Amino acid sequence: MQMPFPTRSLPSRPEASPPAPDAAAAADIAACRGLLRHGSRSFFAASLLLPRSLRDPASALYAFCRLADDAVDLEGGSADAVADLRDRLARAYAGTPRALPADRALAAVVARFDVPRALPESLIEGFEWDARGRSYETLDELQDYAARVAGTVGAMMAVLMGVRSTEGVARACDLGVAMQLSNIARDVGEDARMGRLYLPRQWLREAGIDPDAWLAEPRFTPALGAVVRRLLDAAEALYCRVDAGVAQLPMSCRPGINAARFLYRDIGLEVARRGLDSVAARATVASSRKAWLLLQAVLRLWPSRAASPPPPLDATRFLVEAVVPRDVTTALASRAAASPTGGVEARVVWLIDLFERLERREQLQYGQSSCGPAPH
Repeated sequence: MQMPFPTRSLPSRPEASPPAPDAAAAADIAACRGLLRHGSRSFFAASLLLPRSLRDPASALYAFCRLADDAVDLEGGSADAVADLRDRLARAYAGTPRALPADRALAAVVARFDVPRALPESLIEGFEWDARGRSYETLDELQDYAARVAGTVGAMMAVLMGVRSTEGVARACDLGVAMQLSNIARDVGEDARMGRLYLPRQWLREAGIDPDAWLAEPRFTPALGAVVRRLLDAAEALYCRVDAGVAQLPMSCRPGINAARFLYRDIGLEVARRGLDSVAARATVASSRKAWLLLQAVLRLWPSRAASPPPPLDATRFLVEAVVPRDVTTALASRAAASPTGGVEARVVWLIDLFERLERREQLQYGQSSCGPAPH
C-alpha cells in the first residue's frame, strides 16, 4: 500500500571520523529531509510550513516510518523484516539506535518529546498486517488498518506539537485515517497490480463485484467507481472533523497541518474529477493546484470548534488512550456528566480532582522519592 511517506532509501554516511554531536544530529536530519524532498513532495511541501522546531522532528518520524514500510515491502513481507523493525524500534527507545540516520534521529525525537512507544509499535503492527496479506471485509476493519499505518503518525505529530487532550489527539488520528483512505482510493489500480486489495470486500460484493475475480483481472467499471466514491465519502466525513483539532494547535503549527490535510484531501478530489477511475492511471495534483492549497493553508488559521466534539473512532481509541491517560479521560467524562451546567464551583472542584488524579498516577509511575524512579 502506498503510504503518505517517501519511497527512496536514505543515503549512508561514512562512520569514520564522526563529526561533533550537534553536527552529527544535523547531518541525520538533513538526510531525512533529503529523503522527503525526493520521495514525498506533498509532505515536504507541507513540512515547510511547520516551525523549524517541529519541522526537523517531524521529518525524522516520517523518514523512519517510510523506511520501515519499505523494509517490509522490499523483503517480500517476511516475518524476519517485521522482527527486525521491532528490534530497531527497541534500540531507538533504549537510546542505542543502529548506525543509521533515521534510527538515530528517531531515538533523539522519542526521547525529547516523550513519544509513547505504543504509537510506533502499532505502526509496525500495521506493516505486519500488510506482510500477512490481510484483507478487509468492512469499513470498520479498514479503519483498524488505517489507524495503525497512518492514525499513529497523526497521534505522534500531536505529541510533537504538545497536544495531549482527548479531542486534539482524536482529531489528529481522524486526519491520519482520512489521509490513508484518500491514498487507498488513489492507488486502487497500483495496489491491484501488486496483488493487493484494500477496498472493503463487502462493498464490492454489494456492487456486484467478486473481489477475488476482480483482483485477478483489475479493470474500471461504474460499479467499482461507486465503491471508490463510498470510500472518498468516508474520508471526507473525517476531514470535516479535523477543524476542531486544528483549533487546538499552536498558531505556528496550523499552516503545516492545514497543508497536509488540504493536499491529501485534494488527492481524493482529483480521483473524483477523473471520473473515479484510479485503475487506469494514478491521480496526481498539479503543481499550480498545490500552490493554491498551500496559500489556503496559510490563510485559514481560525477554524471553529464543534460544540459537541465527536468521540474518537473506535479504531483509534487505543491510540488516544496511549497518549491521554485513561484515568484523566474518565475523570473528564464523569465530571462533565455530573455538572452539565459547568458552574465555576464545579469546574474548580473538577480541576482539583484532576490534579489529584494526575499526582497519584505520577507517584505510582515514578515513586515518591526524589532520588529517581521507583524500581520496576
